[in-house]
Formats: sequence, structure tokens, C-alpha cells
Amino acid sequence: MFANAEIGIDLGTANILVYSKNKGIILNEPSVVAIDTVTKQVLAVGAEAKSMIGKTPGKIVAIRPMKDGVIADYDVTTSMLRMIMKKASKKTGMALRKPNVVVCTPSGSTSVERRAIHDAIKNCGAKHVHLIEEPVAAAIGADLPVDEPVANVIVDIGGGTSEVAIISYGGVVSCQSIRLGGDRLDDDIVQYVRKKYNLLIGERTAEQIKIEIGYAPIDHPEMTMEVRGRNLVTGLPMTVTLHSVEIQEAIKEHLLQILETIRTTLETSPPELSGDIVDRGVILTGGGALINGMQEWLSQEIVVPVHLAPSPLESVAIGTGRSLKFIHKLQKAAT
Repeated sequence: MFANAEIGIDLGTANILVYSKNKGIILNEPSVVAIDTVTKQVLAVGAEAKSMIGKTPGKIVAIRPMKDGVIADYDVTTSMLRMIMKKASKKTGMALRKPNVVVCTPSGSTSVERRAIHDAIKNCGAKHVHLIEEPVAAAIGADLPVDEPVANVIVDIGGGTSEVAIISYGGVVSCQSIRLGGDRLDDDIVQYVRKKYNLLIGERTAEQIKIEIGYAPIDHPEMTMEVRGRNLVTGLPMTVTLHSVEIQEAIKEHLLQILETIRTTLETSPPELSGDIVDRGVILTGGGALINGMQEWLSQEIVVPVHLAPSPLESVAIGTGRSLKFIHKLQKAAT
């Protein structure tokens, strides 16, 4: 047993990642909880609960207690975190007794939302809880020199939020956050397929479509994918073939909003840092960074180099775990 384990938690809308200083990423599970609506008992969390979405009997519901990067259902989130901490203990082979925890929060979150995250982690047995802004954690996880006086631009496209930040000297110089991310793009695909083909598909299918044939607004070799769902007219199962150009059009509007957020952030950059941005470019992280053609499209639009973080899906968790040594520089004391 060790009394003061140090772990970082990326409490994301789509996934929860736990990072241990000694072992790296020890847990990566979907932020989904399966609950018995009669007894209010948590039956499963993570991948097991996600596999139940849309397939459970009436009294069991699979829900996401995180919305737009913040807690939507406090009690369920606390129960989920307890089970996640237990899983993390098993993965490390040791009991996480009173660990010091660093957890990330969206830069646009309110003090009430931050307090809810802090209290939820504290109630799971953490000794000290430090909060760190998500873009800063992502920058640390992407190996950027955040404590040096140079501009580090991070674009973090997560499940619930997209954040763009210019970081220098260990702090956020300029930041924009919008509550729009991968989940909204999935919803765009669901609505498009429903409207055009009278076909009802689930969240998991929409996510799979986005990953396989979703494209940023650039020219690309056309791809197709067969999709199954329920015909809304006949009520019977049905298969349609979707084209990548259709999906590109379905998600285009919200991708343009993310681009506008990047532009607005760069426009508010101090002149001294703008030179750094031209040289060093922008780092893309988060699940949305992996959309086909995203890197090339952004590079064309903002006319500066766009680089992909080494581990886009894990950058925030890695940075959150590593950030304990930065905490004093970042002036993030326990709330």
C-alpha cells in the first residue's frame, strides 16, 4: 500500500482516463454508467456499461453523467468515480489510499461546476484535489514547454467541449471554449441519416460512421459504409449505404464553428507571441483531432503549421498526471 499515490484524472464527456506517475495510463473507460432505475444501484461502468446502450430492458438505463465536460448528474458521477478508483487500484496492484489527485476542468466551466468536480473526487477518498484547466493539461501532455516564455497553442477537441488556448510562462494568455465536440458531430450524423433516409441509428453507430468516413471540409477520395438501423416508416430493420461526402456535409457546420473559435483566439494573441505561433504552429489534441483530413484542413484555413499531439486521446490525462510538479508554477492550489 502507498499512502500518497499521485494520479491524474481526465474526467471527459466521452471517456475517463486515469494516469499514474509510475505506470502511465492505467485506465481508459467510456464515461457511461448502467443503473437499475428501481433500486438506483449502479450495475456497471465504462466499457461494460457502454455495450449496454440501447440494448437494455426497461428498468436498466445506460447514461452519461458528464455533459459538455462537466457533471450533469452528481450522484451518478460520484458512484462512477468510486468504481473507476477501485478499477485503478486493481490495475496498479496496490490500494490507492488517500491519493493526491489532479483533475482537469474545461476552461469555460463555472465555479459551481468546478466545485462539483472537486467535491465528487474528494468524496471518493482523495487526500488532496487539485484542479487544472484542460488546455494546460493537454499542452503538458503533448510535451510542450508550457513554463517557457513562448507561445504554445493547443486546440483540444473533446467529446463535449472544444477549447483553444495560447499558453506561455505556465499560464493561459488567451483562451476560447465552446460546448461543442465529438458528441455534437455524432448527433449531426444521427439527424442527417434520420432526415434523408428515414432511418433511426444509435449513438454508437453514428460514432463509428464519424470515425470511418467522417471528413473535414477538404477534397478526398470518396468512401462508403453500410449502416443498419430502423426504418421510421415501416418500423423494420433496414440497411443503407452512406457516402463520405454526405457525412462531410452533415458535420461541416459545427467544424466551421470550431475553426471560428481557433481564429478568434489567434486574433486576441499579443503581437509578441504571434511570431512564435507562425514558427511553432498549433498542436491538435482530443478525439476530434483524429477526424479524417482535420490537420490538413485547419492548416489551409489558418495558414500556420498544424501538428498532431503524440497521443491525442491521452494528452489531457498524461498532462494531468504530470502536472503536479507544475502546480506551483500554474498557481493551482487545492480548491
